[in-house]
Amino acid sequence: MNTLCVIPARYASTRLPGKPLADIAGKPMISRVFDRASKAKLVTGVIAAVDDERVYEAVVKNGGTAMMTRKDHATGTDRLAEVAAAHPEAELIINVQGDEPLIDPEIIDALAAAFDEDKELQMATVKSPMHDKEEMTNPNNVKVVTDKNGYALYFSRSLMPYPREDTGVTVYKHIGIYAYKRDFLLNYAKMEPTPLEKTESLEQLRALENGFRIKVIETEQTFVGVDTAEDLAKVNEIYKNM
Repeated sequence: MNTLCVIPARYASTRLPGKPLADIAGKPMISRVFDRASKAKLVTGVIAAVDDERVYEAVVKNGGTAMMTRKDHATGTDRLAEVAAAHPEAELIINVQGDEPLIDPEIIDALAAAFDEDKELQMATVKSPMHDKEEMTNPNNVKVVTDKNGYALYFSRSLMPYPREDTGVTVYKHIGIYAYKRDFLLNYAKMEPTPLEKTESLEQLRALENGFRIKVIETEQTFVGVDTAEDLAKVNEIYKNM
């Protein structure tokens, strides 16, 4: 499939202003994400979807490809859809967050491969097992439960499943990387926000509430997204030891 990896990057950030340009071992974060995504073997192309000239210039200076998008998009999905609309040749769109400088190219390839295995698949994402109780109860860590075939039943900021009985069921963290068939993405971006989506502030619930299935790929890898200055320091330390 013609697969386009899109990296939405919004310049404004409440907790870390100018986040896409934050320095990680001598390169802007957006360039680090772009470099890692470009190593995926099943991706036809990679493009950063940006809303600021400074971020655009940083990507291009690093040898990457960028597209200026509207500043007033309400969500990352809207920004993604703007890029998808401009690239009718793309059959599959993979959304890698612009604050995931440690994204593994193999995860991107695993998502792309899921669509080769199931031609009816419209949307897929990723989960990883959680082991720390404090991490499990942190509402900033989104949890996901799936059916026996690996399709999402629900996403929540709450701990789930609730361990009323100790059955040894694993709690999974949802990792915010998505893959969409292009036509589905363009439709999905036009859907009205749904009640559960607004309650949990989780956009992916819109797909479930409208009756669509989301395949969830499992990985044992851990991810360090950059939301705060502390996260940035942690990622810089990891890069120094790579």
